[in-house]
Amino acid sequence: MIRKLTISLFFLLLLFPELISQEISKDDKLRGIVNHFGQADVTVPYLNRDQANYLSRHLSVTSVKSKQIYISISGGDIDWFLDQSFDYRIIDLNNTKGLVSASDLKQAMEWDTYPTYTQYDSIMRSFATRFPSLCRIDTIGKSIYNKLVLAVKISDNVSSNENEPEVFYTSTMHGDETGGFVLMLRLIDYLLVNYNTDSRAKNLVDNLEIWINPLANPDGTYRTGNTISAPIRRNAEGLDLNRSFPDPMEPGITVAKENLDMIKFMRKHNYILSVNYHGGAEVVNYPWDRWYSKYHADDQWFLGISRAYADTVHKYSGTGYMTDESNGVTRGAEWYIIYGGRQDFVTWELQGREVTIELDRLKTTPAAQLGLLWLYNRNSLLGYMENALYGIHGLVRDSSTQAPVRAKVFISGHDKDSSHVYSDTLYGAFTRMLSPGTYNLTFSAKGFKDKTVSNITVFERQKTDLLVDMEADFNYIEVPLSGPPVIYPNPAKEVLHAVLPKGFAGYINVKITGISGNLAREFYIYNQEGVPVSFDTGNLPSGSYILIFTNNSTGAISKGRFIIVK
Repeated sequence: MIRKLTISLFFLLLLFPELISQEISKDDKLRGIVNHFGQADVTVPYLNRDQANYLSRHLSVTSVKSKQIYISISGGDIDWFLDQSFDYRIIDLNNTKGLVSASDLKQAMEWDTYPTYTQYDSIMRSFATRFPSLCRIDTIGKSIYNKLVLAVKISDNVSSNENEPEVFYTSTMHGDETGGFVLMLRLIDYLLVNYNTDSRAKNLVDNLEIWINPLANPDGTYRTGNTISAPIRRNAEGLDLNRSFPDPMEPGITVAKENLDMIKFMRKHNYILSVNYHGGAEVVNYPWDRWYSKYHADDQWFLGISRAYADTVHKYSGTGYMTDESNGVTRGAEWYIIYGGRQDFVTWELQGREVTIELDRLKTTPAAQLGLLWLYNRNSLLGYMENALYGIHGLVRDSSTQAPVRAKVFISGHDKDSSHVYSDTLYGAFTRMLSPGTYNLTFSAKGFKDKTVSNITVFERQKTDLLVDMEADFNYIEVPLSGPPVIYPNPAKEVLHAVLPKGFAGYINVKITGISGNLAREFYIYNQEGVPVSFDTGNLPSGSYILIFTNNSTGAISKGRFIIVK
C-alpha cells in the first residue's frame, strides 16, 4: 500500500521560528502556513450531512472519513473559515522531499521521478515526434501564467476524424495531487510503445480515439517555477478547478479560466467516456456528486464500471489499497456533496459519462511510489477504456439521402436528468453504454418524424450495432424565436434582471461581453419560461455591455444590450 509521508508541525515550527512563541494562537499558526505555502489542510469534526454540505458550499472539502471533514484552506477563504469559530485541527504537511525531480529527459521518461515543466513539455512533444502515425499533440488552452494545458490524441489513423468512440483521460486539476500526472504520461507511453506487441493496447488504439491530458492545472503544480517543490490545490487565481465548473442548479459559480478552455475543448469533441484523476483518497467516485437523493438513470452501469476498476486494482495491488468507502467505490454525494464539479458537468451538460478516481491517500505521491501506482492501476486504466467499446453503437441517417442526422437518443421509462445522448453531425454516430437488458430507443430530430426502435438487447461486455433511418417530416415548421430578452433595470447598478424569449427553457449559457466583444463573464443558468433570471453585476465597471443567451439544447441565441452606471 502507498504509505503517507508527513512532516510534523513540530518541524514546521523549527523551520519558521516566528511561530515558536507560546503566545501565538492556532489561528495565527494557520495564517502563517497559508501565507507561506499558499494553503493549509485542516479537519473539523463531522456532525451531520447538513453541516458537511454547508462547509462544501463555502470551502474546498477534500474528504470525509473517520468522522472528520478534511478541508483545504486558501488565502481567499481563511477569513471566512476563522470567522465561523470551528473546532479545527491543522493537519501535518505533506513531505515534499518525496517530490524528486528528474535530472534530465531520459530519467524523466523512466517514470519514477517528476518531470520539470520544460521536461513535461518535451515529453509530450516527443510522443508525437516518435509516433507520428499514432499520436498528435493539441493545446487545450493556457493557464493564468501562460503555461500550456496539453493533450495528446492516440489513434491508428490519428490525422483523421474516424467514426470511433472518443474517450478522455485527464489528471491533476488539483495541482498538489500529483500521482495521476505521471500515471497519465506513462499510459501514453505504454499505448504507443506497445501498440505492435500488446493485442489489448492495439485493440484500444485501433477502435477508439483516445485523448489524454496529464496536467490540467500547471500553475498549481509548478507554483514555484520549473520544478514541483511546493504544489497547491488551486489555480493562480485561487480557484479550485473542481469546484468552478458550471453547476446544473447553482447559477453564478465563477468558472475558472482553465475550465472555460476545457469546456470549449470538450465541446469540440464527443467524449462518450471520461475520467479525471485525483489524490487524497483511494476510491472510484461516480455521479452524482451534488445530489444525495437523486440517482443517475445509469446508476447501476456506473456502479458496475466503478466496481470493475476497483476490483481489478485489488488483483494487482498490495493489501489495503483502494479500499476507501465501499471497498474502493462510492457514489459521490454519499461520500460528501460538492458543487461546481467537473464530473457532474460532463455527465449532465455534455451527455458524457465521467467518474472521478482518487489514486492515493497521500495527495502528493512520493516519487518512490510512482512505480507502484502504475503497477496497481495499469490494467484498470485499460479496462476502463474498454467500456467505450460496448453497449449500443448506432448510425442515424436520413432515409432518403443517407446523410447523417443529429438526433436526440432517448430511452423512455429509463432516461432522466439529462441522461440521453445525441448522434453526432459528422457520421450520425452515437454510443449508448448501458447495463445488460432490453431497451426501446426513441430518436427525434428537427425536420424528421420521431422513430422508436424497440427491443434492443444489450449484453455484458458486448457491442450491439444499430442502423436507424429517419423519415423527413414535410409538415415540420420551425417556430421563430420571439425576439431579444427583456432586460431591466437598464441602466443597472448591482443587479440585472432578464426575461428570455420563448424557446429558451432549460439550461442556458450566459455570456456578458463588452461592446468590442471581450468576454467579461460566462456562466450557466436554468431558465423557466416567463420567470425572470437575475445576475449580480456589482463587479462590472460602468459601461455598455452585451448579454448573450444560448440554449444548450437547440443552439438558439438571444442577445440584448445593457448599461452599468455606478
